[in-house]
Amino acid sequence: MNKDYIDNIILGNCINYIPKLDDESIDLFLSDIPYGIALDDWDVLHNNANSALLGASPAQNGKPCFRRRGKPINGWAQSDRNIGLEYEDWCKKWVAKVYPKMKIGAFLFVFGARRTIHRTINAFEEVGFLLKDVLAWKKPTAPHRAQRVSIVLERRGLSHEAKKWEGWRLGNLAPIYEPIAWFMKPYKIGGTITDNIIENEVGAINVEDCKNDCIIPNNILEFGFSKDEIKIHEAQKPLNLMKFLIKLTTRENQVILDPFIGSGTTAEAAKLLNRRFIGFELKKDYYKRALDRLNYTLPLFQKAK
Repeated sequence: MNKDYIDNIILGNCINYIPKLDDESIDLFLSDIPYGIALDDWDVLHNNANSALLGASPAQNGKPCFRRRGKPINGWAQSDRNIGLEYEDWCKKWVAKVYPKMKIGAFLFVFGARRTIHRTINAFEEVGFLLKDVLAWKKPTAPHRAQRVSIVLERRGLSHEAKKWEGWRLGNLAPIYEPIAWFMKPYKIGGTITDNIIENEVGAINVEDCKNDCIIPNNILEFGFSKDEIKIHEAQKPLNLMKFLIKLTTRENQVILDPFIGSGTTAEAAKLLNRRFIGFELKKDYYKRALDRLNYTLPLFQKAK
């Protein structure tokens, strides 16, 4: 393994750097990848032709969440019906590069959006990974905005229709969970998972160390942010959630890859659990703040060659 990458966050596009990693050298892939739902400019992964995207309407000014204009599920143009396929193609480009770098039988945890996780799954399965499960991260709270139909109609001067639709809303139910797709790289045909564990030291789950009050963990993961946890990224995940997934599937000194490391939560969790990590981040601001979070000095961790 290139020493420039271990326990390092690299500034740059992961597509350019993943091929430089040694084959079959990664024990766990853990990443909160972009969801392709236009959360911010880094999350617009389709051929957008409308300048209104990510803008703000008067109703959004001063709001703590939903600060940017997104596209409705129906889209603004016929070309918007291709958003899902374009996101899937984007996933395939980097997933294909990840496949040879994972140890045989290794696990991968990929965070996703409820509306696009199936596209992520398609991309991972197409390059050869196997879907093991889809976990649910249950959040303590969830921001929710669903306009009252009656108010919208009243603004149009349709008082009769407004009365008819009293109590109805536009939008979704409160998004209290996010899916986490759990994949594995296939082990040798004719062998067993136990054989693979012996040979590659991956493929098992550490249930005993992940019990909570003697309760065996299940596929609904309930984790929130601790009081002293600083929020750097608007899509940031709780440190304890990442620690749980790492502890569940890796041993000390094993290597974890996060190609979209953002605020550096995966790196911090790995460091606290005596695991090694490799991270990539495209946005310079998040890169710097992640290094600061790890108490790394910037001159030492410049872009790798």
